[in-house]
Amino acid sequence: MDDEALMRRAIRNASAVRAVTSPRPWVGAVVVTADGEVFDGATEPAPGRHAEVVALDAAGRAARGSTVFSTLEPCSHVNITGPCADALVDAGVARVVVGVEDADHRVRGAGIARLREAGISVTTGICAEEIERQLAPYLTHRSTGRPFVVLKLAATLDGRTAAPDGSSQWITGEAARVDAHRLRAESDAVLVGAGTVRADDPSLTVRHGAAAAGGRAPRDPMRVVLGRAPDDAKVHPALELSGDLGAVLDELGGRGVLQVLVEGGATVAHAFHAAGLVDRYVVYLAPALMGGDDGRGLFAGPGAGTIAEVWRGRVTSVQRLGDDVRIDVEPRSPERRRDPSVPSEPSGE
Repeated sequence: MDDEALMRRAIRNASAVRAVTSPRPWVGAVVVTADGEVFDGATEPAPGRHAEVVALDAAGRAARGSTVFSTLEPCSHVNITGPCADALVDAGVARVVVGVEDADHRVRGAGIARLREAGISVTTGICAEEIERQLAPYLTHRSTGRPFVVLKLAATLDGRTAAPDGSSQWITGEAARVDAHRLRAESDAVLVGAGTVRADDPSLTVRHGAAAAGGRAPRDPMRVVLGRAPDDAKVHPALELSGDLGAVLDELGGRGVLQVLVEGGATVAHAFHAAGLVDRYVVYLAPALMGGDDGRGLFAGPGAGTIAEVWRGRVTSVQRLGDDVRIDVEPRSPERRRDPSVPSEPSGE
């Protein structure tokens, strides 16, 4: 197999642990021995091993003279675990192929430099675009101090999220709901407005079990309410925040939140969208029609005044889920709208 094929194998390894490693980055690794044997690795939940060490341990002595593929630059500092760069040097590997450079200010380029100083050949940038998308929440947090913002929306084909009487369960089918819970399991925090809490009393937990976390025991995200939730609301215990949305994101980033899932309602969705704070829109569309103009829309608030002012993004993924469709949309030119002057310290490495 060539470098791209082996790096894509490492990407698949990382995908398998996406919902269980945060706030550690979900990294995949592959060791290819001089004899052509292949060993896989992926980041373990803290305080476990990093991906490269998992793969090296699987290879054992056969790792000497091997080529190692890692989706993220091997770390070069001591935290809960020792530096992966040192582990690769000690194992006697001949070559390391890195997908993307780490955005963490303590690593950025230092892991690669350590390997080269030890005489190890290093190749970078293999499948970089794909890995940057996979690791976008981690890279965003480390480079800006704020979490990656995912706005989840569900609607009928004519863009309605609820009937005129406010009823909205269920617009989408079972497969889409399981996928939405997978999004929750992948997120460190889920955010709604106090109005949604009062109207729907959601629990905001991962209720579809292991199906939402790739077969592993799911974790519930931190629950965040904009405003004050009733004392007896199911969302408790919750972090209640208010004020400027940028300050809200700063607070969450400081708490180690790499990805926040904004679940609404329409007023909160509009606020994040209008402020340009959304990194990824995930829209679930059901093959259903309200058939009128009196249903509730995706956003509540003023929109574009002219067609020239319409927000336009790019579709990055389209997936069929039962009878429904999931569409992922991202800004065409993502803004790094945070102040990275003060480095964000990782939590739980």
